Order: sequence, then structure tokens, then C-alpha cells
Amino acid sequence: MNALTAALPVIVIGAGPIGLAAAARLLERDIQPLVLEAGPSAATAVRDWSHVRLFSPWSEVVDPAAERLLSLTGWVHPEVSAYPTGGDWAGLYLQPLADALGEQVRYNATVTGVSRAGRDRIVDADREDQPFVVHYTGADGTEQRIYARAVIDASGTWTTPSPAGGSGLAALGEKAAADHISYRIPNLKDPGVRARYAGKRTAVVGSGASAFTALAYLADLAKSDDGTGTHTTWILRRGISGSTYGGGEADQLAARGALGLAAKAAVDGGYADAVTGFRTDAVERDTDARLVLVGEDGRRLDAVDEIIVLTGLRPDLAFLDEVRLGLDERLQAPVALAPLIDPNKHSCGTVYPHGASELSHPEKDLYLVGMKSYGRAPTFLAMTGYEQVRSIAAHLAGDLEAAERIELTLPETGVCGGAGLFDQPAAAEENSGGCCTAPVTLTIGAPATTGGC
Repeated sequence: MNALTAALPVIVIGAGPIGLAAAARLLERDIQPLVLEAGPSAATAVRDWSHVRLFSPWSEVVDPAAERLLSLTGWVHPEVSAYPTGGDWAGLYLQPLADALGEQVRYNATVTGVSRAGRDRIVDADREDQPFVVHYTGADGTEQRIYARAVIDASGTWTTPSPAGGSGLAALGEKAAADHISYRIPNLKDPGVRARYAGKRTAVVGSGASAFTALAYLADLAKSDDGTGTHTTWILRRGISGSTYGGGEADQLAARGALGLAAKAAVDGGYADAVTGFRTDAVERDTDARLVLVGEDGRRLDAVDEIIVLTGLRPDLAFLDEVRLGLDERLQAPVALAPLIDPNKHSCGTVYPHGASELSHPEKDLYLVGMKSYGRAPTFLAMTGYEQVRSIAAHLAGDLEAAERIELTLPETGVCGGAGLFDQPAAAEENSGGCCTAPVTLTIGAPATTGGC
């Protein structure tokens, strides 16, 4: 890297928890960050699930470098034992952190492309000497570009939920029925959303904590004065076993265990019917224009009014098409990281801390971090993401010893947790080793000696 390139900022894509932590870490290393956030404020994705409560308390969801930066502003740490909602996390921590970063966060900036200046992905000559060029569109739709010494992509996976189709592709008719399909946990405190599901039959597709949340919410609606007639069909791609509802009372995270028990109560109480071993092949309409799910085995389920699809998340790699990524062909995670997070072998409690080495790509000084670094794996921990960006900042500063050093320990209990937002991908669904959902799985500690969460 030449002196001119070295003087350029590090572009961080995304002002979520990991992107903002990256900026705080870079500042501590005297490296200038510039955070490009597509939304109008910090933590746009987190605000989308503001009604969902995290499974981890405040003591486990604040990055140390971010806290040091915030302390200079007079920020007061929320009660450490309290459990924030997504809205609390965004409003009480993430937005103040972005405010503390000031002009180093640029809003309404949607990244459309990343490349090397004057070099498309084919050209080798002097490639690593060239700065990165990042194209983005502003709020008015005009395209702009900025040069960078490095790029840290913390844009997450929130905008690309997986479809209902059992093949990983949208089921036939799924797109045509989009006006009655949601890929988010419904906020039933919103009158408009509540009216959408009250008194209706709804199919919930998925078997992770996010599906539990939706089942519990809809069961509560069915019990309410305005919820008469509300019923849920719960669609699982696998069967029901002893682990279907999670750890229950044995769960090290009491809030997550209670959620699984609430989902079980919804089924046991008759507010939801479970359909097992069902892989959706098509979404059709009956003569009353209601939706009928058709399975790969030819089964046709009773018609429903609405469908909630909670089958996982996947990374958007389109704007990285002109840089050289080294990704695992299954998980779409960095090649060196993939074996450490494979949901067929690991739960979130058995994923070892990792940093710049495991996150590197053939394109030098380009990193995918946070949930995006995990590709389609559901085992991400936000505190693991904080460790990722600590290591990367050290590496970019030339402190290779600190970059390789592990400063995060996971508890031996194998505890892991999250906000319960999305289901596990199909690979994890069929293997009890994967149990964590994203994007806010937030428990810290040392590599687990058991495989359970």
C-alpha cells in the first residue's frame, strides 16, 4: 500500500452493531473510518424488529470500544441486568454511538458497488497498490463514489430473507402472493398489523426461535377479545422431537427457554396445528382467493389467509461482484471460517473466536464481518462479531500480534442466545447441532465442551 492509499479512510458498510463497533475500534487505532448506512438512521435493521426482546441483558450487548467512546459523551450504561428490546438497543445504545461518531457516519448511502480503482476483478497488475473505490447512491438517487484503503462490509443479511420454497428458491406462486406473505415477526401492537392477522388463519413456516416468537404472538392474539377465530398452521420441514422447542426450563438463557415453552403451549392449547415433514413446493389460490401451500410430496394444506415465512437469512453479494471473494460453496462464508461455523457440526456455543486471518479474502484488506461473514450459518454471536472487528482493526494498524490474539472467551456451558428473529437454514434444521438465530445472538464466553446451546 502506498502512502496516498494509506491516508484514505476505511469504508464500513452498515451502521448496525458490528459496523459501529468497527468504527469505534478503528478510531482507537487512529484510523479514520467512514460508515455508509443505507437507512436514515443508525441500526435500520434492528429498528425493524424493535418490538422483539433480546435474550441477553445489557451487560452482554455493548462493545467495549464503543462504551469507551460513549463514556466521553456522558452516556449512561443502561441497567446491566435488564433485557432490551430491539428498539431499546437501537435508541439507547446504537444511535448514541452513531451520534458520537458524528460525520464519520453517512446516512441514506446505499452501496451499489465495490472494486479496485482502475482494476476490474480480472486484472492482476499492481492490484494491491490500488485503493478501493466504493460506489453508492444518496437520498436523492444520485450516484457517488469514494476511495478507501480498506473495506469492512457489515451490512448483514436482514434484507435478504430466505423463501418458503423447500429447494431454497421461491416456491411457485410465492412471489405472486407477496401481498399476503411476510418474512418478519409481526408486531401485533401495531393496529394495522394486528388487523391483518386477527380472526384469520395464518401459516408460519420455520422451526427456529423466530417461528416460536410468531407462534406465541399469534396465540396471545387468539386469546384476546379481538382475536376470535385466529388460528395458526405451523409448518416444519422436519419432525417434532424432544429438541424441537429448545431447552425449555433447562435453557441457560431463561428468556429463550420460556419462548420455546410458549410455542409448545400454543400447540398444546390448540391455537396452532403442527404440520411436519413438509417442504413447500408451491403457493396456490383456492376459489376464495385464499392461499394453499402445496408440498413437494403432493400434500395440499388447508387454505390460509396469511403466510409468515421465517426460514433463515442469506447474504447479498451483488455489490461485491468486482472484488475477489473466497467463499465456501455451501455456507457462502469465508473459506477459512466456514469449518468453524458449519451448523451441521457446530452450535453457537462451539464456534471459536476468530479474526482477521479467518476473515481474509483473496482481495487484500476486504472483510465481511458480523452476520454477513457467516453467510447462511445461523450460529452468529454479536460479541463474536465485536471480536472480529477488534482483530481486523489491529491488523489494519499493523499490530499483527494483537490481530492474532484472542480476547474473547465463550462460557463452557455452551450458552448462546439471540433476539429470536429467524429460523435456521435447512442444513441446520435437520441437524440438532445448530440452534442460534440472527442477527443478534449476543452471549460471550469460552469454547464449549458440549454441543448443546
